[in-house]
Amino acid sequence: MSRQHDRYQKRRLRSSYFSVIVSIGLVLFLVGLLGIVVFKTKDVTDHVKENVALTIFLKDNATKTQTEQFKSTLENAEYAKKVVFIDKKTAAETFQKDIGEDFVNFIGENPLKNAFDVYLNANFVTPHQIEEIEKDIKRQKFVYEVSYDKPLITILTKNINRLSIWILGFSIFFTFVAIILINSSIRLSVYSKRFTIKTMQMVGATKSFIRKPFIFTSIKLGVVGALIAITGLGGIIYYGDIHFPQFSLLNNLEFLIILFSGILLLGIIITWISTFFATQRFLNLRINELYY
Repeated sequence: MSRQHDRYQKRRLRSSYFSVIVSIGLVLFLVGLLGIVVFKTKDVTDHVKENVALTIFLKDNATKTQTEQFKSTLENAEYAKKVVFIDKKTAAETFQKDIGEDFVNFIGENPLKNAFDVYLNANFVTPHQIEEIEKDIKRQKFVYEVSYDKPLITILTKNINRLSIWILGFSIFFTFVAIILINSSIRLSVYSKRFTIKTMQMVGATKSFIRKPFIFTSIKLGVVGALIAITGLGGIIYYGDIHFPQFSLLNNLEFLIILFSGILLLGIIITWISTFFATQRFLNLRINELYY
């Protein structure tokens, strides 16, 4: 009879551990997916920002030396991601193709000007910073005009800021929910051993001595759950990189290391803290309170 009871208890224990691992793995997997979404959202917004061009028109009296020096200055500027020089002849040919007419012969001269298209780094695409860049560029005497789509920059900045706030809020909320779910699973696991905890305490075991095996076991469950989550995320990332290569999911090794390390660390920290407080609660209860 006692052997059957022991086998039954072992099955219950394995079942309890399995449910905890599945819960931890699933929650951490969803947290990891959210991390990928947040990271890729930043990539997308940066890509949109970096396609915004600042067009600098030069005066007709700008010399070749001034133009080349100015190009070098722009290329070395912190805000510039890419600098493209468009001479007035090329600009006229492009414009003629667009409108389907030879406007140069009609007017008698080429009214267009030599220009630079400066594509900015994402961090500098805000109304305030572009205004500062514009003021700095206009100090050059050979600069005729600086042109860019101000309403687009304003709308883009507002929408990206709004999106960032929503994503941040959702990330905090989801992480909080993940902690609660893992904590609940751990507490249920410890709850099933509350009488064992109280028995050990009654025979003179210290609180730290009682807590250690529970914390060590929970951390192992957290690590296993985290490894399951990492394996699942690895499969998703590999699949996504094959079918959606434009997202370049496998190219950013630094991000993947941070993501997987963060999931593993989160699994360890949450299980450690949850087990500590769960065992502490039952250690502080009186015997008659264990039945409620």
